[in-house]
Parts: sequence; C-alpha cells; structure tokens
Amino acid sequence: MNHHRHLLDRRRFLGSTFHGLSSIALTSLLSRDGLLASAPPIRPLIEPSRPYAPRQPHFAPKARRVLVIFCTGALSHVDTFDYKPELVKRHDTPMPGSGKLVTFQGEQGNLIKPLWDFKPRGQSGKMISDLLPNIAEHADDMCFIHSMTGKSNTHGPAESQMSTGFTLDGFPSMGAWTSYALGSECSDMPAFVAIPDPRGGPQIGQRQWANGFLPAVFQGTAFNADKPIPNLAPPATITASSEKATRDFLKRLNAENLAQHPGDSELSARVASYELAARMQLAAAELGDFRGESKATLDLYGASDTNANKAGFAKNCILARRLLERGVRFVQLFHGSYAMGEGVGNWDGHKSIAAQYPGHAQILDQPCAALLRDLKARGLMQDTLVAFVTEFGRMPTFQKGANGRDHNPKGFTVWLAGAGVKKAHSHGATDDFGYQAVQDVTSIYDLHATMLHLLGLDHERLSYYHNGIERRLTDVHGHVIKPVLA
Repeated sequence: MNHHRHLLDRRRFLGSTFHGLSSIALTSLLSRDGLLASAPPIRPLIEPSRPYAPRQPHFAPKARRVLVIFCTGALSHVDTFDYKPELVKRHDTPMPGSGKLVTFQGEQGNLIKPLWDFKPRGQSGKMISDLLPNIAEHADDMCFIHSMTGKSNTHGPAESQMSTGFTLDGFPSMGAWTSYALGSECSDMPAFVAIPDPRGGPQIGQRQWANGFLPAVFQGTAFNADKPIPNLAPPATITASSEKATRDFLKRLNAENLAQHPGDSELSARVASYELAARMQLAAAELGDFRGESKATLDLYGASDTNANKAGFAKNCILARRLLERGVRFVQLFHGSYAMGEGVGNWDGHKSIAAQYPGHAQILDQPCAALLRDLKARGLMQDTLVAFVTEFGRMPTFQKGANGRDHNPKGFTVWLAGAGVKKAHSHGATDDFGYQAVQDVTSIYDLHATMLHLLGLDHERLSYYHNGIERRLTDVHGHVIKPVLA
C-alpha cells in the first residue's frame, strides 16, 4: 500500500499552481475591466428612533427628491408620444409579419393609426399628439425613453414591476428603497407619500407603495387632497396639556419597551410613526389648507373645474407640489383607478379608445402640465426628478372585433424631466409601427438604476439582507441609461 498517496506530488503541485495563478490573473483582468462586482453592498445605518433622519448618498446627487406620475391602465404610447408615420401610412392594413397575432385578450386585427393628430412641439419640434396638448407644451424640458420594455402583459404584475422592480408581490417599492437609503429632509411629514387618484387606487392597491421586507417605517403613507391623513386631530374633550402629558408618558414607556426588544423593526416603526403623527398634527393641517394658494394658481391647475374628477386630480397635483417643496423625499402621484372597471376610470383602452381616452386626458392634461410649470417657476425642477410612467404600452393594432388596443410590454414610452436629465432629448426607438423596441432597448431595471443614480445611489450596492440574499431594487439586472444624463 502506498502510504504517501495523500501527499501532493510534483505534477499535481505544478498543475495546482498553474490553475491558481490563472485564477488570480483572470480575477485581475475582470476587475480591471469592471466585470467583477468586487465592491461590497451598502446598507445604510439607521437609528431606530430616527428612521427618517437624512443620510448621505453614495456620491454627489443631481436630484434631492423624486416625483413619479403613474398613469394606471397602460397609456397608449402610439396615441400620445411615439410618432410613427408608417403607422399612418399603413392604416387599416395587416401588420407585416404578424400573421394571426394573439396578445393578452386575443387575436389582433389591422394596424390603426393614432386617433389624434401629432404636431411638432416647442423649439425642438418633438412630435406629440393633440390628446395631451398642455403636457405637449413642455416638450423642450422632457427626456423621452421610447424603448422601454416590461416583463408582464398583465396589469397587476406589470404595475408591481414598475413600482418595485419585481412582478411578484412582497418586494419594496422604489419610494421605500429611496427613503431607506436617504431618509428625509422633512421632520414633520413622511419621507414617502403616495397620492391615489380621487376615484380610487391602482389595481394592486397599497402594494404600489409597500415596504416589502424593508423595515415597516419605510412604507409609503397614502393620502390625497380629498382624503387627508386620518386620525391626526385629538378629540375636542382632550386639552393640550393633557395630551402633552400623555405623550411624554407614552414616550417613556416606549423607550423602556424598545430597550427590552432591541432590533424589533416593527416596534420601532410603530413608535416612530406615532411620534411622526404627533408632529404631523400641525404640519398636515397646514399642508392640506389651500387657502394660501392664489386664485391664479388654483385656476392654473383647474382646481375649481366643474368636472369633479379633474378638480380632484388638480388638487392632488397641488398637494404633490406642496409636499415636494416641504422636503418630502419621494412622492408618487397616481392618475387612474380600477374601482370603476376596465377602461372606465383608467387608461385600459380595450373596447373604444376614441370614446374613453378624451375623458381621461381631460382629467390629466391641464393639472399635470400646471404641476410641471409650477415646479419650474418655483425653482424646484433644478433638484427634483420627475418620472412619468405607465405599466406598459398598447398595440399599434386594434383588437379583432373591437375599437381598442391590447396590452403591449414589448415597447412603450416613459419620460423624465428635471434634475440631471437632458432636455428635449429622445432615447431609443420602437419599430416602424410602435410594436416593439428595436433601438437602445431599455428595461424597467434600467429606469430604476437611472433614478437611483440621479439620487446619488449606486443601484448595484444599495442593498438589504433578506432570507440569505442581498436584495436590491434592480435584482441582478439594470444599467444606468447614461445617454439620458445631462
């Protein structure tokens, strides 16, 4: 028996040395070329008693706050921002190469040109349709991404991906990630506020602004102009001195309880939420009081319009501006509700786009354009990033037997404006009909990576350790869309 088999002979020693040196050389080359993720994750240090305290970004940011305008139901890009002359030319003919194309709701019919004329806008001459003429006036300030793609053609999962990066439930929203990373510059309001449409919420409801597995304190706080934050005002029978004494006593009890349960994020979140609520009693009342707004401002937004839905959305737009100017870090403003059924209160235009879309546009167009104009006039656009998004696009064809367009995640348009992005710029393109992205194709992961980058955050390093995995907003995907950066 050979008693020295376990020893390393010369041949194996040299072979092991060769492979070891090769591995070292490969690692060095990958690192040099930026192909090796060697940088450790960054998890912000959060003081449980001050979860909203402002925190430093990873590098110098271009934006200090974010406004997301979310059009639920999937706004048609081919009827608004993505001009396709070939679609007009081939109106009411089969889409080349499509055969009997079947999409979300069934078989597709012929190509149908935009139902509203496109015209050049601003000095840039950007082609935008007459459906949204007031928003079109801001074309010179917008950065269009025409090659956006999503992973789902179903509203719920697609909404979830746009807001959380994942089609599955249970993941933190982009606003939660932002407040987790940066905290807030406002001590008497939530760091992250969601403003649902006056008619109701989006299809997946509060999961749009959920904290997922992040500490509970980072979930969005939902309220709008018509339905202010509930349960802030104390009963009339409780005096101010009595309320203060009760608060002080509760603060002492909470501190003792927290000391006995260190690391309990749920408990810390509840304590922080109650303390924030106490500070908000005065701040929120002032926030929702529009009496200080001039008549000219209210008229600019359409806040007194005879269309109650438009007036309600206009007030929500004013509320969004008031939140941003008070230092709230992330505001997500929703246009469209699923409570009223398919396409009735949202942009889900399967049956008759010609009949449904003008009503939605009337509610969105003036207030949204006024919000952009107001932010710019007050100097807030200099350090606010605005993102106008929807869950996916719509088909350039009409559905067979209908007068509407089916779901289309293969190529659609979102636009950015404000801090750190190019003005009057268009990035990427769909094909000649607006069916699928073919040039500089981008994903929702890329959009999120770019938004975090503008906030001074590295999307590959911003992390939270959950169930044995370093989780991030962009999962294991995403690249900053550098051509859109100013």
